Amino acid sequence: MVDSSVWARQSERAVAGSWRDTAVAGLFATCPIVVLEVLATARDRQEHERLDRLFGALRQAPVDRAVCDAAVSASRELAPDHRGIPAADYLIAAAAAARGFGVLHYDGHFDRLAPILGFDSVWLAPAGSL
Repeated sequence: MVDSSVWARQSERAVAGSWRDTAVAGLFATCPIVVLEVLATARDRQEHERLDRLFGALRQAPVDRAVCDAAVSASRELAPDHRGIPAADYLIAAAAAARGFGVLHYDGHFDRLAPILGFDSVWLAPAGSL
């Protein structure tokens, strides 16, 4: 699953080739949380519609009651060290885990969530390199 933290960095020269190859191979997936985060960055209605169509073509990981329960459980397990992890990241990670997806990201929160929720945490590039 592609996180919004990498969406904004897809055109970085260091990762543009691997991003393109992954997209061509059809390996990207998303969930409603990521879609909403990215759509919030749209500058106008046309860009919003273009992004909405693009994300609509990707495999989806639903955010249902089981995903929400897993996110809350992960928060409970990390407490009190969970400060700083946005609610959206818990939900994205739990949605990915429920579908057997990894999370492609540029955000250390997913490294903390991966062992608890059981998904592969995959950095777009080494931390701090972009």
